[in-house]
Amino acid sequence: MAALNLNALFFNHEISFCKVYNVESKDQVEKLFVSNRISFFVEWQEQRLWERFFGNVSGRNVFTIHINEADTNLARNLVEGMDSVQIASA
Repeated sequence: MAALNLNALFFNHEISFCKVYNVESKDQVEKLFVSNRISFFVEWQEQRLWERFFGNVSGRNVFTIHINEADTNLARNLVEGMDSVQIASA
């Protein structure tokens, strides 16, 4: 019986794929990933203490989207050129 190489399956190879700067774009990326069967995790960047104290000065939400490394090429093709989405450099 052949040995199974888990590394070849990209098991647990999560990467920070992109940053998204508004809720509408985040929702759009989520829908694209779900419809293309890309597993992802969205991390919301919390405001700093002074931003909470004085109110959200920039008015911007920042989300970091993490995906499996194996899905990088497909994900890049799906979100490339989208407004408010910055793909992390490789």
